[in-house]
Amino acid sequence: MPRRTEKISWLDPRMLWAARNGVLASWLGDPTGRTRGRWVAQRAAAGAPADKLIRRDDPDRFSFLVIGDTGEGDDPQYAVVPGFLKVGQDTRFAVLASDVIYPVGSADDYGTKFFRPYQDYQAPIYAIPGNHDWYEDLGGFMRVFCDDAPPLTPEPGPRPLTRAWLRSLLWHRPRPDDGRHLDEDRKLRSSPAQQAVQPGPYWAIDAGPIRIIGIDTGLLGTLDAEQGAWLREVSKGPRPKILVTGSPLYVDGEHHPCPIDGGGTVDDIVRDPDHHYVAAIGGDIHNYQRYPVDVDGRIIQYVVSGGGGAFMHATHTIPRVSVANVTERDFRCYPLRGDSLAFYSRLYGRRLRLRRLFTLTEAEATAVIAQRLGITPARAPGAGARVTRRTRLVASLLGTGRRPDRKARFRLPVRKVYTQLFSPSSATYSPPFFKCFLRLDVSPDAIRLRCHAATGNRAQELAPPVEDEVTIPLVPQE
Repeated sequence: MPRRTEKISWLDPRMLWAARNGVLASWLGDPTGRTRGRWVAQRAAAGAPADKLIRRDDPDRFSFLVIGDTGEGDDPQYAVVPGFLKVGQDTRFAVLASDVIYPVGSADDYGTKFFRPYQDYQAPIYAIPGNHDWYEDLGGFMRVFCDDAPPLTPEPGPRPLTRAWLRSLLWHRPRPDDGRHLDEDRKLRSSPAQQAVQPGPYWAIDAGPIRIIGIDTGLLGTLDAEQGAWLREVSKGPRPKILVTGSPLYVDGEHHPCPIDGGGTVDDIVRDPDHHYVAAIGGDIHNYQRYPVDVDGRIIQYVVSGGGGAFMHATHTIPRVSVANVTERDFRCYPLRGDSLAFYSRLYGRRLRLRRLFTLTEAEATAVIAQRLGITPARAPGAGARVTRRTRLVASLLGTGRRPDRKARFRLPVRKVYTQLFSPSSATYSPPFFKCFLRLDVSPDAIRLRCHAATGNRAQELAPPVEDEVTIPLVPQE
């Protein structure tokens, strides 16, 4: 790690003000689609392929990594690196799914938050942007991943006293000298084996027997019409496909199909049997979740994988899962809900100086989760774990998800506020960190997907444990 690292606090008003563009877009109109179109046009003029397809020469059997939401540049991000390098030493490439750089995607931050941590990964890294990469209009991302794309030509100003005019007055923009150290930073990943040039912020990769499609969901988790038309076109054909997206389609027990400007959704495209998708992997939420959804007799694995380095989003706030015929028996997550609740109980016991009241052991947290949700825990809590009034109180205060059949009057109004406000302030700098990344082993017949944990503890660095594993059969090609 560098000697000095930035400690990001999402409760710091200065940080929130710098990251204001998402709020402005939701209030005053989202300019992302137009800006993205200008970036794509610039890349096309520079010679990028119109189909945005990266054609690789991978064999029929190969492996690659997926890691999401990495770039806070602090202890939790760097704690993932040893396991990432060990598990990935024979992989052909990696895909970074969402939020390469926090807090605002600045080119100045790529040195310590991208080039330095992954300098020893001797293969290309492709990326799709997350909402944080868009907080400076994607300029840093395009310079790093898209052949040092020059800044966009300024557009004419909007008419005065319109919403667009007000938005332009308040909009956060990069400093004029942003990225002045990029040339020096690039030397950390300068070997020929590490180089990757993307045709734009969204792309497709033909690798061995599969096609991997990365989409850019911008600030608000949507696609512009141009990208939607491209996605429909590139999804055609019998080759099995994996979608990588900055906004997961199933997350926290809910379905978020991702609207496309002009009509339709991303999930409509994924579910179309003529497109042969076998998985959809999304970042943005900083944990691991998996939903095996039956779509007309085909199982599509919907995965959340955003635990690559940023603060941990809680899993204990996820209600008992019942969505798209996926139940608790089929659902998987990391960290386990009991570990998540125990983590947050320790955190707030320490911060509120109420350790004796708040702090739950993993066994106590697992037991109270099982009782409140009416589920069988993945790990037995042990004979000595008792559910008491104190453990129930702590679980309620920390937003533990209720069973969906429990009447509304028993719900506390803390869960949504808690996940939106307190999760971002949960960054800690001592293990365990509950981070993760994916390894996918591809063969002509199947893909083996494994979620590896990274905790910051030495044992997990030497032998990164597998927290979840599934074999995905590939759709036979015609």
